[in-house]
Amino acid sequence: MTFWAPNINIFRDPRWGRGQETPGEDPLVTGKYAVSYVRGVQGDSFQGGKLKGHLQASACCKHFTAYDLDNWKGVNRFVFDARVTVQDLADTYQPPFQSCVQQGKASGIMCAYNRVNGIPSCADFNLLSRTARGQWDFHGYITSDCDAVSIIYDDQGYAKSPEDAVVDVLKAGMDVNCGSYLQKHTKAAVEQKKLPESEIDRALHNLFSVRMRLGLFNGNPAEQPFSNIGPDQVCSQEHQILALEAARNGIVLLKNSARLLPLTKSRTMSLAVIGPNANSAQTLLGNYAGPPCKSVTLLQALQDYIKNTIYHPGCDTVQCSSASIDKAVDICIARGADHVVLVMGLDQTQEREELDRVDLVLPGKQQDLIINVAKSAKNPIILVLLSGGPVDVSFAKNDKNIGSILWAGYPGEAGGIALAEIIFGDHNPEMNNPLLLKFMVLMVGHILLSRREITNDLVSTRICQSTNDDMRMRPDYSSGYPGRTYRFYKGQNVFEFGYGLSYSNYSYELKSVTRNKFYLNQSSTVHVIDNSDSVRSTLVSELGTEFCKESEFSVRVGVENQGEMAGKHPVLLFVRQARHGNGRPRKQLIGFKSVILSAGERAEIEFELSPCEHFSRVNEVGLK
Repeated sequence: MTFWAPNINIFRDPRWGRGQETPGEDPLVTGKYAVSYVRGVQGDSFQGGKLKGHLQASACCKHFTAYDLDNWKGVNRFVFDARVTVQDLADTYQPPFQSCVQQGKASGIMCAYNRVNGIPSCADFNLLSRTARGQWDFHGYITSDCDAVSIIYDDQGYAKSPEDAVVDVLKAGMDVNCGSYLQKHTKAAVEQKKLPESEIDRALHNLFSVRMRLGLFNGNPAEQPFSNIGPDQVCSQEHQILALEAARNGIVLLKNSARLLPLTKSRTMSLAVIGPNANSAQTLLGNYAGPPCKSVTLLQALQDYIKNTIYHPGCDTVQCSSASIDKAVDICIARGADHVVLVMGLDQTQEREELDRVDLVLPGKQQDLIINVAKSAKNPIILVLLSGGPVDVSFAKNDKNIGSILWAGYPGEAGGIALAEIIFGDHNPEMNNPLLLKFMVLMVGHILLSRREITNDLVSTRICQSTNDDMRMRPDYSSGYPGRTYRFYKGQNVFEFGYGLSYSNYSYELKSVTRNKFYLNQSSTVHVIDNSDSVRSTLVSELGTEFCKESEFSVRVGVENQGEMAGKHPVLLFVRQARHGNGRPRKQLIGFKSVILSAGERAEIEFELSPCEHFSRVNEVGLK
């Protein structure tokens, strides 16, 4: 009943093989995701506060902390020492974990393989005990990642003996080891008088407390609520509908020239479907997936719409070292298909745990295949991308023969159906890419209102010229280092963070702002600091709880669907500092909400804001 999820590490570098497991690059989105995930698994309400002790199941926030490199150009996660500034740690890497613990009330934490500033995460007392248990009031168990204790001695050389490694992690606050190292060496550590039994008692207390909260000592296990779960519960109609809804909500329309999509069923007599991912049910699942209830590939789903559908894989594999370009082109010319759908991208042979990418381009000859098929097709083609991390499709963005681009991530068992629904207009894409957001539309002082669409910052080659083991978020102008994620990256993007399109057009109107000014000098305890860049500031802690509470205000925004289709539309609110530089984010997401609108319908969204929380920034010593 304990689940080692969610993965809430920041998707800092788009080449990271496990980025596909995470909610993306933004700390706020990742934190909100963590809270909802944990509440759902543990049996809390959506708003929280329902849990009084008993757990439906136990969720675990991982990997604590600053873990986002697996195996990149000979640098692996077992020996990697993540050099992180206290500023980056405080405003990027730690906030999702803090939200997971304080708001989500997670009952588990997993410490990561890597070191942070020289100290193994599982042996870091400041991280596990002082921060998680002390500052965040964490009540639960802390586990190592699998064999993360052994590598402290065997690979990192941080401990001088196996017994010392055991002592280091238990004294740091870790409770259980995934692996056999504690089983083999804890007794010897006690006998050598390196480890007091009280540390073992503490760990057992934390472990058995969670087991008791799970009801594992409440009598006959066969009579407990989750004792007899089978395929009929897992694959219920309700759950399959939810899988389809999740897939629909995660697909992003990146390009739609001349409104090529949606296709009209009555006018589409024939389809050509080409690509190595078109008929692969496994690719839809990504990694860490259970067996699907049913498998419907995109090819199969499209065949349900158009019976006259011809298929060719185009490549030998996703790696596409061998491409049947001539054969694919011949299909387009000889068969004269009304429309061509190319299904390309990545799979687990290209990105996964223990495998990071070295670039962002499509593998092998995929790009050549796309360009040549697009040239030969009767009409502009539709390009569908399956990938967990972003790929550079700038060539397709600028190619007039490529009319539409859809990015689907790894959408799960219902992904093929969801894509076909969007292609033929039975579902309106909702513009919600978790890796990139576009900021636009409305400025309220220094608040930016944006619609959210999605793609991980599909960044230029400047990211690929930066080493994946450089953990700095902020740019360094002296060395040309561009920074990371939409908050700090200074280079060009293929698609901005959150960019995406819909079959509807939405308009915005600022309805009200309950407060448009507030003054720091209204607090009697404030000590104003003159910074080197001539910006006056003060610590939030000095303003006081009462002042911060009284400074809260709300922003109401009107949204109208001006299109002809109903749609679910995410609205994002960003804040931007009046001055750039000196470590300030270019923009920062501070709120997001979705609204479902029929054609022509209007609605209002309200954002509750706290200047102390949403307008503050972390300084160089890690304080707001």
